[in-house]
Amino acid sequence: MISTKMQAALNEQVNKEFYSAYMYLAMSAYSNTIGLPGFAHWMRMQYEEETLHVTKMYDYILNQGGEVELLAVEKPPKKYGSPLEIFKKTLEHEQYVTSLIHKLMDLAVEERDYATQTFLQWYVTEQVEEESNVNDIVAPLRMVGDDKSGLMLIDRQLAGRVAPTPLPVK
Repeated sequence: MISTKMQAALNEQVNKEFYSAYMYLAMSAYSNTIGLPGFAHWMRMQYEEETLHVTKMYDYILNQGGEVELLAVEKPPKKYGSPLEIFKKTLEHEQYVTSLIHKLMDLAVEERDYATQTFLQWYVTEQVEEESNVNDIVAPLRMVGDDKSGLMLIDRQLAGRVAPTPLPVK
């Protein structure tokens, strides 16, 4: 059984994960409008990954006897600047999400909620991967700067990202 306080915190995180998905979908649309289909594809795959994160947390709340409360999702920005600015904002956002996951873990520890601690460990590990993946894109974007051919090469590379593996349905 999940505590009322933990349930509320997880429901808030569901909202933040929905926002992440929504933001990445907006970044995908923006990337398409500036003529970078590979960037758009990468962001679309990130959107799909974030929806899996939402579903995993949603299912956990229900499986623990909790109640899911879906909150209004904030509207994401429409424009994001240069490709480098897009990925800098992506990195900042992932670092923010990491801080939120750490706060959830702190609450689970405080409440001695061992099941939620175990559940959240997946997200802790996932956030390390998320930040690393984005850093791996920021570095070459910094190197190419405004060089169009370098940017097009990165765009082509990002187009190769595969869709995330769906989670089992519970």
